[in-house]
Amino acid sequence: MMDASKYAPGYYPAPENEYRWVRKDHIEQAPAWCSVDLRDGNQALVVPMSLEEKIEFFQLLVRIGFKEIEVGFPAASETEYEFLRTLIEQNLIPEDVTVQVLTQCRDHIIRRTFEAVKGAPRAVIHFYNSTSVAQREQVFRKSKEEIKQIAVEGAKLVKQLSQEYEG
Repeated sequence: MMDASKYAPGYYPAPENEYRWVRKDHIEQAPAWCSVDLRDGNQALVVPMSLEEKIEFFQLLVRIGFKEIEVGFPAASETEYEFLRTLIEQNLIPEDVTVQVLTQCRDHIIRRTFEAVKGAPRAVIHFYNSTSVAQREQVFRKSKEEIKQIAVEGAKLVKQLSQEYEG
């Protein structure tokens, strides 16, 4: 007979009072939605949006009511960088809106991203590290531990730069 002990819970369940939300039959406030429609716009579209089109689209998202808007990957291209700088320098980000940006866990890309968000009232820095076998073996040529170290070093740099951040 098979050993069923491997199916025992390997975690500590949350206290009972943490499940109050399950018993609700309605929400009491609107959820926070983050638009990602502007992410990598210049890389994903056959005919990329111009700076003016990106600004118009951002303003539409604000009018619709989004309070979190991912404005792209500012280190990926000059257009992405200039778009974010224009939003900040022309004071186009409302006080109640948070911009979000995407960056890889690579030192120079993280630093460029922080240059781009400098002066934004609020910003979420979404950083990531590719972990797929193909990326690990063919692109990075690193072990799992070395890939984890890239993520750790990236997190340390983001923490350091966020403490120096103006905005």
